[in-house]
Amino acid sequence: MATLQLTHAPVLNSSAQLLILPVNTAGVLLDPILTRTKRLYPDNYQRYYRACRDGSLEVGSCLLHKRSREQAGLAVSSNGNQPSYIANLVISDHPYHPTRLRWLTAALVDLQQQLIALIRYQGVRRVALLARPLIFNHPRQDTIDESSLENLVPLDWYADCLPLLTQKLQDLPKLRIDIHLPKDITL
Repeated sequence: MATLQLTHAPVLNSSAQLLILPVNTAGVLLDPILTRTKRLYPDNYQRYYRACRDGSLEVGSCLLHKRSREQAGLAVSSNGNQPSYIANLVISDHPYHPTRLRWLTAALVDLQQQLIALIRYQGVRRVALLARPLIFNHPRQDTIDESSLENLVPLDWYADCLPLLTQKLQDLPKLRIDIHLPKDITL
């Protein structure tokens, strides 16, 4: 059974073996932390960007990238506390479009299936999830007819995203998942 833990610690300082980044299919990263990952993990960004441009990346999928070891002098470095794997969780078709529940659900199911192999065969035990792109801080208006606008209403963190993350990821064996939240979200 997986342990999910909410934290305000910086996700890029995490000692996780797998880093989960919510992204879109446009190849545009507007979140400041996602923008920083472009420079920190250029091999992941190049693969993600290529998949966006050639149309092979679909919303509701997960692009798993195994990072190559960086060359340092004459020997191969250990990459410090950097993740060995990066999972690009495709949750939207454009950075300005909100995440839809069916997209997030499909992406988490794809992630779950890929994680099982990493847990079993690669020994992955620590995972870090950047939650900021999933969070929409404005409460829903009850006057909206949600049946007709189901896909246009942004997901609520407490009502939609957190319960879905818990439901889809808690059954993974022997895994610790740190969900990194912005400081304005209460734990």
